[in-house]
Formats: sequence, structure tokens, C-alpha cells
Amino acid sequence: MPKKVRELKAMLKKGGFSEHSGKGSHTKWLHPLYPGRVTLSGKESSDAKPYQEKEVIQAIRIVEQRGSG
Repeated sequence: MPKKVRELKAMLKKGGFSEHSGKGSHTKWLHPLYPGRVTLSGKESSDAKPYQEKEVIQAIRIVEQRGSG
């Protein structure tokens, strides 16, 4: 069962990312230890796309690795 967009946003907040608004339903998420940004689109109650879920998990993993190193 896919996660909801709001769940991915909660994961990013917990990982230390900060939210910046984008156009329409898009939000940009930035972290000082992550190169680039994570962009999420969709309403909070929408199912997240598989690629969005993978991107969020990968971004959090990278930040954790850089933070502990």
C-alpha cells in the first residue's frame, strides 16, 4: 500500500529537511547535508508515487550517512 504525501512530508521533517513552497501543489525540501532538493507534488491526502517514496528514503539515508561521518 503506497504512503500518503503527508507521510512523506512527515518523514522529511523528522529527517531535518525544511519545507519551501513551490508552484501549485509542489513543495521543495532542503537540507544542508543533502546536495540539491527533494520536490514533492500532490495533495496531502493523495497516494505518493513510487518514485517519490524512493527519493525521500534515499535523501534521508544520504543525510544520515553524511551526518554520522
